[in-house]
Amino acid sequence: MISLTISAVVPKLRPPTCDGKTRTCEEADSGQLAVLYVSLLLTALGSGGIRPCVVSFGADQFDENDPEQKTATWKFFNWYYFCMGASILVANTVIVYVQDNVGWGWGLGIPAIAMALSVVAFVFGYPLYRVVDPAGSPFTRLVQVAAAAWRKRKVAGCDGGGALLYENESIDAPISVGGKLVHTDSMKFLDKAAIVTEKDNPKSPNPWHLSTVHRVEELKTLIRMGPIWAAGILLITAAAQQNTFSLQQAKSMNRRLTGNFQIPPASMSVFTQISMLSTILLYDRIFVPIARKFTGLDRGISFLTRIGIGFVISLLATLAAGFIELRRKSSAGTHGLLDRPHETIPISVFWLAPQYCLHGMAEAFMSIGHLEFFYDQAPESMRSTAPALFWLSISAGSYTSTLLITLVHKYSARPDGSNWLPDDNLNRGKLEYLYWLITLLQFLNLIYYVMCAKFYTFKPVQVRESDDGRQKEDGVELTGHV
Repeated sequence: MISLTISAVVPKLRPPTCDGKTRTCEEADSGQLAVLYVSLLLTALGSGGIRPCVVSFGADQFDENDPEQKTATWKFFNWYYFCMGASILVANTVIVYVQDNVGWGWGLGIPAIAMALSVVAFVFGYPLYRVVDPAGSPFTRLVQVAAAAWRKRKVAGCDGGGALLYENESIDAPISVGGKLVHTDSMKFLDKAAIVTEKDNPKSPNPWHLSTVHRVEELKTLIRMGPIWAAGILLITAAAQQNTFSLQQAKSMNRRLTGNFQIPPASMSVFTQISMLSTILLYDRIFVPIARKFTGLDRGISFLTRIGIGFVISLLATLAAGFIELRRKSSAGTHGLLDRPHETIPISVFWLAPQYCLHGMAEAFMSIGHLEFFYDQAPESMRSTAPALFWLSISAGSYTSTLLITLVHKYSARPDGSNWLPDDNLNRGKLEYLYWLITLLQFLNLIYYVMCAKFYTFKPVQVRESDDGRQKEDGVELTGHV
């Protein structure tokens, strides 16, 4: 952020101001572009490090062995996402206004100052935080399990269930502070990594040849999470249209609020943010207490149910978007504007508000549910890594959107050069077909998700003995609330 701000303030690091009379602008030279690209790269690297870790670090402040603190964990995800949504709302309104009316120096400088203050607050508050000690690379352990299972692929399986498989609490202690994973019957081919052979030394095992049950179950858990992770990609694909074709729709519609003020097309995303923030607030304060009376769950509903609700709302959003596009084109036809793409169609831009609001509601349910799922179901030693899967699904959804648009362009093309999504005149296109295609894909994805959720096996954790000497299983209760 500092380098971005400097590049906007220092005249030599940016192109000169455009000539207002001739409307000519001088292009940036290679040095100026280099500064810009390096700044953006540093921003991307910083975001990639902060976003996955801050979620798990915040949730780690609650002790799962304390029933009261464990109940508060799910609330953290709600309020974390609420704060993130509020900051995006401020960025899309206040910061954009400053950039347009004051200058890019202050527009980038204010976020840079805010980031600097957050770093100072983090450093001074560090002694107060609950820090979980690192216990080695989880990826190395996953590869070791896979390698050990492959080496022993010809070894006969163990018929005695998990009782005869190798366990070593002293080795697993640093990665199972909250409890160890117990054996499950799925993916038995991986169990061979925990079978002790004559070549193995149980007292000092080679992890590339012999793994414990806990480490085998870590890999199984990640594999089981895969289908649920993949189901979230299409929701991002649907939401991505807000930043592309929905903007083109808004640009063609009547955006005037007063005689001199028009709503910028990009500001329509404010409806998404306000809807998301309102949904989170109502969910936490009203929905959860009511649902708790029926389900008996502290969080009201399970995270799998919450994700499913988000999928349904997202499906309704794209379904409605198709009908709204028909209404927009009908108005254009009524006023003879179908072949005049640069003319404003006399239909209010607020017709787009429902689809933006539905996408915000879907995000409040699905995205937070996804974060809860990754944190709760990830192996204990991978809770800093697992939330990165959430951000990876966002990237995958964006790439899927690009691929889908490319395929639509290719396979909807006609001999005269037209297609569903023309570049020059959206009024003559079939944007509603794209929305309904995404709706169909989301419907199929919803069926796929329901099947995955129904047969999903929650990770079984054997909690260490409490003060009264009793043990309890964590995860068995969740299985009954899918």
